[in-house]
Amino acid sequence: MKTRTLIASFILSLFLFTELQAQYKVGDVVTDFSLKNVDNKNVSLAQYPSAKGFIVVFTCNSCPVAIKYESRVEQLNKDFSAKAYPVIAISSNDIKINPDDSFEKMQKKAKDEAYSYPYLYDESQAVAKQFGATNTPHVYVVAKEGDKMVVKYIGAIDNNADNASKADKKYVSDAVNSLIDGKDIAVTATKAIGCSIKWKKS
Repeated sequence: MKTRTLIASFILSLFLFTELQAQYKVGDVVTDFSLKNVDNKNVSLAQYPSAKGFIVVFTCNSCPVAIKYESRVEQLNKDFSAKAYPVIAISSNDIKINPDDSFEKMQKKAKDEAYSYPYLYDESQAVAKQFGATNTPHVYVVAKEGDKMVVKYIGAIDNNADNASKADKKYVSDAVNSLIDGKDIAVTATKAIGCSIKWKKS
């Protein structure tokens, strides 16, 4: 019995270690992914050969905080897609918990709001786990180094979820501008503020 308990504990520890290893930190290399966009076509980072990097935003339809940031995510894409740092938005919520985050409702949301960026459905939640995303919104700025994509910033978009005009620290914009200017990023990580991602129950 004691041996079985030890083996079970080892397997659990190994599983937890593997899960932790999958969570990106600043400086880690991103593994590409392919997810279905609201136009029913799959999107991957490799489909942007001219991109110098990406602003990867884990978000959703239903979170009040994510809703407050919608216009700011749109502005990030308008500001930086032409400078080769486009936004890639991803929704990973379990729709059994949050039905408003279904793929069909994602499609409606993207159409109604005229999103200028892809809005991808992470149905298996594998990409959210790969990145280590926990909140909506949760942002990862990645930059191309040779043939690799490297994480440069992780966290919040800015420091005021309630009012964009009162945000005096614009973490994502500052990070991308620093990359464009070839400068070091002053703040590479902040706490993502928003609703927790709704995970599937095993």
